[in-house]
Amino acid sequence: MTGTVYKSTGSWYVVKAVDGVYYNCRIKGKFRIKGIKSTNPVSVGDVVDFELEEIGDETIGVISYIHDRKNYVIRKSVKLSKRTHIIAANVDLAFLMVTLNNPKTYTDFIDRFLVTAEAYDVTPFLLFNKMDTYNLDELAEIEYLISIYDAIGYGHLKISAINMEHTEELRELMKGKTCMFSGHSGVGKSTLINVLQPGLELKTSEISEQHKQGQHTTTFAEMFDLDFGARIIDTPGIKGFGIVDMEKDEIGDYFPEFFALKSSCKFNNCLHLDEPHCAVKDALEKGEVAWSRYKSYIQILEGEEENYRIDLYGE
Repeated sequence: MTGTVYKSTGSWYVVKAVDGVYYNCRIKGKFRIKGIKSTNPVSVGDVVDFELEEIGDETIGVISYIHDRKNYVIRKSVKLSKRTHIIAANVDLAFLMVTLNNPKTYTDFIDRFLVTAEAYDVTPFLLFNKMDTYNLDELAEIEYLISIYDAIGYGHLKISAINMEHTEELRELMKGKTCMFSGHSGVGKSTLINVLQPGLELKTSEISEQHKQGQHTTTFAEMFDLDFGARIIDTPGIKGFGIVDMEKDEIGDYFPEFFALKSSCKFNNCLHLDEPHCAVKDALEKGEVAWSRYKSYIQILEGEEENYRIDLYGE
């Protein structure tokens, strides 16, 4: 039988077969040692083949094959630094939810998400949430962030999950697509999904006032069919976004504004550091490239982790 993985708990999977029936599945034991260094060899969104087995009074599916993925979103596993964690597979649109505070989403986190999307052929889209909560200075900061990413070509919406601001436009974007919502715990992923699809009743929690942290409510990645013709993958809130399997000389290619200038650099293998006649550095000095983006690039190039000033919940 063939189906799509709708939920992954790490050891058990819920698979929706082509006939619409859901099955609880596990993977064959030897499946884990086929050179897959991911903490989750099967992820939500995967198309898999499985056979049914009768165990007592229960019918269990055994996953034997993963179909080729068109793309996936991946990051380093926080607890096992030498392994990776595939967040979702076969994604048409990856929405990153951004909040200015409660919790704070820093630009280095946004940039790492976008770089990974570029590297693994995923289309990203930024959702600036909680627009109903910001004062005038904060709204100006949001507009500044938007100007940075608009100039590069990334799409965005300013939304409020609470007031349902621009949620209808979001539905239109999602129609006919498999979409992923990602971001820190507390940015409002589950609240927004509940607005988009009344009746799902995903668990939500308030932000901790003491630490301005999200309370981790989504434990496992899970996909839902929505009644307006879309599928949404809700993911656990993530603290860090470790970059995976990128050579130093290719990282700049995943910054579209750097890639556009690359041919104007004096050296073909320019890393945009101290090389003479670097078009990226020249553009940076002229204000044509954002310093926050260049800082993120240097961090990734040097293998640094994100520079967090607050401790966020989540993996």
